[in-house]
Amino acid sequence: MRCLVTGATGYIGGRLAPRLLADGHAVRCLARKAGRLRDVPWASRAEITEGDLARPETLPAAFEGVDVAYYLVHSLGQRGFESADRQAAENFAAAARAAGVRRIVYLGGPEPAADRNVPSAHLRSRAEVGRILLASGVPTAVLRAAVIIGSGSASFEMLRYLTERLPGMVTPRWVRNRIQPIAVRDVLRYLVGCADLPADVNRAFDIGGPDVLTFQDMMQRYARVAGLRRRIILPVRPLTPSLSSHWVGWVTPVPSSIARPLVESLVHEAVAHEHDIARYVPDPPGGLTGFDQSVALALAKVRDGQVETRWSTASGPDAPAEPLPTDPQWSGGTSYTDVRERAVSAPAAALWRVVEGVGGEHGWYSFPLAWSVRGWLDRLVGGVGLRRGRRDPHRLQVGEALDFWRVEEIVPGELLRLRAEMRLPGRAWLEMRVEPDGDGRSRYVQRAVFLPHGLPGHLYWASVAPFHAVVFGGMARNIARGAERPGPR
Repeated sequence: MRCLVTGATGYIGGRLAPRLLADGHAVRCLARKAGRLRDVPWASRAEITEGDLARPETLPAAFEGVDVAYYLVHSLGQRGFESADRQAAENFAAAARAAGVRRIVYLGGPEPAADRNVPSAHLRSRAEVGRILLASGVPTAVLRAAVIIGSGSASFEMLRYLTERLPGMVTPRWVRNRIQPIAVRDVLRYLVGCADLPADVNRAFDIGGPDVLTFQDMMQRYARVAGLRRRIILPVRPLTPSLSSHWVGWVTPVPSSIARPLVESLVHEAVAHEHDIARYVPDPPGGLTGFDQSVALALAKVRDGQVETRWSTASGPDAPAEPLPTDPQWSGGTSYTDVRERAVSAPAAALWRVVEGVGGEHGWYSFPLAWSVRGWLDRLVGGVGLRRGRRDPHRLQVGEALDFWRVEEIVPGELLRLRAEMRLPGRAWLEMRVEPDGDGRSRYVQRAVFLPHGLPGHLYWASVAPFHAVVFGGMARNIARGAERPGPR
């Protein structure tokens, strides 16, 4: 079948597409910018088409000839995400119906009890999207999952960092609510299997793993699997979901804007009330993946640097869409730059390995305290900070997050361009070039560009410019030294 995958630049969609290909399906991916999928390993085997669910006029070509359409997008963390998700779902449903799509598959969230007030806008929105798709006139399967455990998922990274960094903690009372987590491998197996559902199936299915736990249980069992001491956890009433999200935002890489809807979802018990999906997609011979095994598998992926996708793969809500302008007059005649060049007594290949390894655990090669302070300040004003890290310790791809940057362009061996996603009164880029210089030597060229927005932008540049010699100058110097250092890099 021909399958359309929306959200292919995100955590689940980026894993589903290659599995559909492996199952023999033809895959078309819908993305706002096709270049975002240029470097994924399976790109050459899939069809990439540009379109935007917020702009219905861009959708007919994407849905043409499609048998199964996967809805895997959301506006989590954005202002007004409920109305944005509602409109996107309505546009998706209309385009699928008009194109004669035979099946819609949607991955949503848990369904709270009907007799309870639902303060979580995130859960309300997920449920509303499901209702819109079920009423589309196209047979639809809605899969309702609670916490997804897998390397790089936002839920797993919340659990991981809270448990590893806090041997003792005061927690909100919701940590005692029951949750039925599910391994990402089982979520993907269900998504692939739903492509073959009978035409008369138009309903929601609860999906969950074999274990029903509290979040407190999950932290203690994570600690055991990870070889950590038992955690001291004291649940108290005063920690509201809002306060909890700020707590999570400071301790984990997940920013408060994303942590809050996730935390609000945990206020409700999330346990599967049926397992009807097994009638159509039978459980594997060994059963569904248990929680402990899910954690062990995820930790092994993290340890081996084999994280396929991360929650941060999708663009942040405030990320500028436009690339680095080539016109220096773009911002009303003002473009601030800081350029550093270094001759390097090492071949270009050695220099490139250092450049591509920037960020994450490797750091930024200069004045770590200054970078850390900038990250803390960014988180203080609601930005992503430095804790997003990187997906792979050695390789980068266009479109993925790198601390508080995003990879805008990469030409292997030659160019790495990063676009800033920290909170700024303007737009900023950091560009690193590697140029061969003959006789086993090379040249490193580093350029920081800032396009200010109004007076605050000009004042911001003036305030940080005095530190550039230390930060950017030290960065260029240490990158050159790293390339010249003997031994493996």
